[in-house]
Amino acid sequence: MLAKVFSAAVQGVEGLEVEIEVNSSGGATGIVIVGLPDTAVRESRDRVTTAVSNSLLHWPRGRTTINLAPADVRKEGPSFDLPIALGLVGACEETPLPGLERFCVVGELALNGVVRPIRGALAIALAARKNGRCGLILPEANAEEASLIEGVEIFGVKNLHQTVQFLRGEITISPTPHQSGALLSQNTTSGTDDFSDVRGQHLAKRAIEVAVSGGHNLLMLGVPGSGKSMLAKRIPSLMPPMSLEEAIETTKIHSACGLLIGKHPAFVAQRPFRAPHHTISDAGLLGGSANPSPGEVSLAHNGVLFLDELPEFKRTTLEVLRQPLEDRTVTIARAAGSMTFPADFVFVAALNPCPCGYYGDRKKACRCSEQQVHRYRQRISGPLLDRIDLHLEVPALSYHELSRGHEGESSSSIRTRVLRARQRQSERLGARTRCNARMTSRQIRETCGLGSAEAVVLQNAVAALHLSARAYDRILKVARTRADLEESEHIAAHHLQEAIGYRALDREVWK
Repeated sequence: MLAKVFSAAVQGVEGLEVEIEVNSSGGATGIVIVGLPDTAVRESRDRVTTAVSNSLLHWPRGRTTINLAPADVRKEGPSFDLPIALGLVGACEETPLPGLERFCVVGELALNGVVRPIRGALAIALAARKNGRCGLILPEANAEEASLIEGVEIFGVKNLHQTVQFLRGEITISPTPHQSGALLSQNTTSGTDDFSDVRGQHLAKRAIEVAVSGGHNLLMLGVPGSGKSMLAKRIPSLMPPMSLEEAIETTKIHSACGLLIGKHPAFVAQRPFRAPHHTISDAGLLGGSANPSPGEVSLAHNGVLFLDELPEFKRTTLEVLRQPLEDRTVTIARAAGSMTFPADFVFVAALNPCPCGYYGDRKKACRCSEQQVHRYRQRISGPLLDRIDLHLEVPALSYHELSRGHEGESSSSIRTRVLRARQRQSERLGARTRCNARMTSRQIRETCGLGSAEAVVLQNAVAALHLSARAYDRILKVARTRADLEESEHIAAHHLQEAIGYRALDREVWK
């Protein structure tokens, strides 16, 4: 007897429907799985048969062939346990399962038949809706996450026996209510990290406000203890709340990496902040492995990627950032094919001026030789610095600034100005371009026109600082953001001068 079950696999961050055919015939008892399964899928044979027996269900005793189609795509992971088990039960003439083909089914099985959570539930729900399945049967622990997707009913199940009873119509399982409304209600930027905790550093706060308002990349240079990391951790509190589309896109990436298993709520409602250690590998930062999976740059999508102690990262690791900083996507190429992941984030980096951290400091002498300082700074290439819009020097705080009792301006107050600036950008650029940092060359020409006096200011800066064409464009983008913060229709000379000041750090200090 032949039974058919539809399931899904996760490729990168996307769901791919998999058709599982289970055919039983006469002959010696045995189960064969074909269709390019990996080790975890091949081992499911023993897990599934034990779970079926412990659930007091029947499965064919003759030769059983299980085919996973399409056969040219490698099937990985234990998420096919539940659909294979249902296929075995449905292929047995004693226990047919009517209507099984109407659902998409995923889930890992324990030996006692309990259904364990899987990764990539959101991507699988999107695939089920795309392929016209009337419902998605998956572990109860993943139901909340999958319920973000409307257009397909989500049925969370606890064990194999309950699933079989549901398919036979013996019991009723209510579909999980869709959670898009709940997501929006929790979609806030509130948290424990607030800019009111930061003492002093008024110029740094102003530069961060400019960076967040326009979605610009930011580099902070300063001595140890000047507050670079503290400032960076509070940047998400200034960013606009995520839209439902952004939240689903971000959740899909985190779910594909298995970061949402066991968490409540099982979705990403706030902008991510990723701060990988400097020992991270190229594949860990960019993504990779035999079956390419997202790296840190994709996990930071729609949020902030913070690299502390930037020169401590391997130079080859830093150079792989060029594509995501420019294209806002990451393409991983392997022999079997290529895969593209989203990587649209605000890049924030922090570094000391030298290995000991006190080069140029007025209070503490530097212990590094000129050769050590030069070697330390050469770990960051000029092309990478060109892709960072604002270069900011963060000085050490004085005792007077540290001992002041009153709090600084709160994140909510700064965010109000950021939202107004973003609204102006949205009205000017349209829905396809979210902020000034994403402007194309044509949009720069159309929206960043300069008067004669402003053109002279920029011309002198390009000649004096030997700026590249990329740096020229980024100065115009930052100046446009400064004008938006002042609600000005035109870029004035002082907007340009401030933007040029943010670019001068790599030319004056990095020589």
